[in-house]
Amino acid sequence: MSRIGKKPVALAKDVTVTVANRAITVKGKLGTLSYTHRPEVEVKVDGGNVIVTRSSDAKQVKAYHGLTRALVNNMIKGVSEGFKKELEVNGVGWTAKVQGKKIVLTVGYADPRELAIPADVKVEVNQNKITVSGCDRQAVGQMAANIRAQRPPEPYNHKGIKYADEILIKKEGKAFAGGGS
Repeated sequence: MSRIGKKPVALAKDVTVTVANRAITVKGKLGTLSYTHRPEVEVKVDGGNVIVTRSSDAKQVKAYHGLTRALVNNMIKGVSEGFKKELEVNGVGWTAKVQGKKIVLTVGYADPRELAIPADVKVEVNQNKITVSGCDRQAVGQMAANIRAQRPPEPYNHKGIKYADEILIKKEGKAFAGGGS
């Protein structure tokens, strides 16, 4: 069996999981998430655990087994605790601000970059730090990746937008040869 797939997912308190016709709905204090799983796997709620089983031992089915269990686990964690990504804006005069349902990034281009914020994601800006949070792990990670993609950190001066826990290795610039006339 799949090492990940065979582990039961423990339900957090104040979280309810319902399964009907391959549709999994998870409700908690931070919101509601739903997912329609593959027909090769079966999901059932047994007491305080969610158990995922598979129909065969085919390689692809084993992959779906682990994937479905991981997605259910992320949904339960998301509606109970939530997910958060932090980014930093590094550069002289570079700023970020939230205007309504958009984040506006002034990061060295002639015009400011505007990104729409999805409904299930919350973005906060405090000086040069951007915090992206929400109950859907995929949506939080995608929004953080979209923000970082506007100006990824460059390796020489480390200017750009980077994750707060990202470690950058500084490259050495061109060495002066010293010759010439």
